[in-house]
Amino acid sequence: MNSLILQTATRVLVALILVFSIYMLLRGHNYPGGGFIAGLIAASAFVLFAMAWGMEAAQSALKIPPSNLAAFGVFIAAISGMLALFSGEAPFSGQWLQVTGDKNSGGLTLSNVLIFDIGVYLAVLGAVLTLIFALEEPG
Repeated sequence: MNSLILQTATRVLVALILVFSIYMLLRGHNYPGGGFIAGLIAASAFVLFAMAWGMEAAQSALKIPPSNLAAFGVFIAAISGMLALFSGEAPFSGQWLQVTGDKNSGGLTLSNVLIFDIGVYLAVLGAVLTLIFALEEPG
């Protein structure tokens, strides 16, 4: 599709959609949202980009083959689930690391739940884009 209006709007919309997907990813482990819905939102940004600029442009904008992205996401999610084994707990148990301050003063706390969500985000983004790019390949 060669629509000047769509191409111009896509430049802004793709950035906004990707920022919103990151927001949903980071918000998700405490509220509705998370890695799955954030991955779908990010994939929709690349689909919009592909509609405006073409499939080859979308694949080059991604920089990484989507199948590799999906595999890396599954790897990250699996590793985050196994982190609990190092503290003698069941796999996929929640683990938290206090980086700065303490819990009561509002310091920075990282959890393996967020790492798991990031893995799911990458896996969903890669899987959906692999499917969409495969459907658009010429016969």
